[in-house]
Amino acid sequence: MSSLRSTVAVIRKDVQSELRTRYALNALLMFVVTAVATILFALRSDQPTSTVLAGMYWVVVFFTAMSSLSRIFVSEEERGTTMTLQLVASPAVVYFGKLVFNTLLTLSMTVAVTILYTLVFSTFFVIQTVSIFVITVLLGSLGFASAATIIAAIVAKANTRGTLYPVLSFPILIVLLITVMNATAKALDGEALSAALGDFQVLTGYFLAMTAGSYLLFDYVWKD
Repeated sequence: MSSLRSTVAVIRKDVQSELRTRYALNALLMFVVTAVATILFALRSDQPTSTVLAGMYWVVVFFTAMSSLSRIFVSEEERGTTMTLQLVASPAVVYFGKLVFNTLLTLSMTVAVTILYTLVFSTFFVIQTVSIFVITVLLGSLGFASAATIIAAIVAKANTRGTLYPVLSFPILIVLLITVMNATAKALDGEALSAALGDFQVLTGYFLAMTAGSYLLFDYVWKD
């Protein structure tokens, strides 16, 4: 139970810190609004296909994640609290605490993007199979968070953090992006839930593999 309480304490610390500074939330909202507005002006009256819509949706999510999730460990370095966190909490506690926080942040981000897309593109962004979309968002958010957490830990100590994070993230997330785009297109087309089972298996496998690998690697990254 002590490990669970410690993990909850790490999550609470990050949530309280974010509510005080609102750096990630402000960056998230500003980028989402700017990206959606740009897409709106670019499309004008054109009718994009469901595949294009799904691609635009997750591209916005991806680049928003790049501007917000990367600071989960950078903020510790900037505040000089990394050493304190290393002394009071085990690597496993820190990793899972940061993973849960990143998952919550990613879910908030996808909800914001979904609401804006539904309002702005109400004529053609119509989710016909809600179950596929909800499961895709949940599994996609878990996948994004699992990859973002370990990448953020790796680049936190680098001098070129801003450019290194997206460079490392894109090759790792490309499989996830393709899969969530494919599943989202099926949700927009109104296909049956069974049509997306293969995508769900890929997303679940991605999350489990990334989480297991990150957990094993994190001890070396965090203590270095």
